[in-house]
Amino acid sequence: MKNYEIPTHTRIGHVHLKVSDLQRALDFYCDLLGFELMSRMGEQAAFISAGGYHHHIGLNTWYSKGQPNAPKQQVGLFHTAILYPTRKDLAKIYKRLKEHDYPFTGFADHGVSEALYLDDPDGNGVELYWDKPKSEWPLDHNGNLDMYTRPLNLIELLSELK
Repeated sequence: MKNYEIPTHTRIGHVHLKVSDLQRALDFYCDLLGFELMSRMGEQAAFISAGGYHHHIGLNTWYSKGQPNAPKQQVGLFHTAILYPTRKDLAKIYKRLKEHDYPFTGFADHGVSEALYLDDPDGNGVELYWDKPKSEWPLDHNGNLDMYTRPLNLIELLSELK
């Protein structure tokens, strides 16, 4: 079979999450993380965005209203990754979440990016991150990308706000 390559400028358009309580999800994604509510279908679904796009995240209760969080040890979405434009923007959301005592599940420097990890109120994993400039990405001795997971220096991250 001939090898097919996806077009270079293809992007992930949006993610659609099943949630137990639509308002609770909106409180997290809009009120805490700062997404904008673009459209709502009563108490069943909502579409939220950064920057006025029709939607980056869809939230719905069609099959999940009032249901418990999915078990972590089952097949499914690992996390939704939300890309911030700058390191300073990542520092701002880190500070905001910390001020609201929102629990984190981890922090990492991946060489190509720096990331904060947490779960939304329905237990869906969320990664908040920024990409380092491509010129700083680590390469191995053969010139191949060498991603890793190391501790993120949170004090250094917060220094972006000074």
